[in-house]
Amino acid sequence: MVNKNVLAARLDRLREYLDMLKAIQAYTLTDFIKDPFVYCAAERYLHLAIECLLDIGNHVISDRGYIKPDSYADVFRILGDNEVIPAPLCRELEGMASFRNLLVHDYLRLDRQKVYQIIQGKVKSLEQLAAVFAELF
Repeated sequence: MVNKNVLAARLDRLREYLDMLKAIQAYTLTDFIKDPFVYCAAERYLHLAIECLLDIGNHVISDRGYIKPDSYADVFRILGDNEVIPAPLCRELEGMASFRNLLVHDYLRLDRQKVYQIIQGKVKSLEQLAAVFAELF
């Protein structure tokens, strides 16, 4: 059984991370790339937001007895296959788990322009998934 208090705490923290990412969206690409405090904060908040979503997703999968994911990418796929995440949103989130791995393990290859593009284009999808999860509990 899922501990609703634990999930509520994760959702609250996720909202904080998403609010920080939305604030970072106001930066121009040039200012973003020039300021190490901004792009480092962006990378970390993006990592933590994705981590929260994967963690909550794993809780949903476990609670509902769905097939156990073999990878982070499987989390969103399994939730999509079981219609927890709407198909269009699932397609929007495709690649986010892989990007999480890049943020964590292959950070030397990070392209700051790509991070900026993800923040500009994917934060809304991350917010939508947070809303889907909030409705579950």
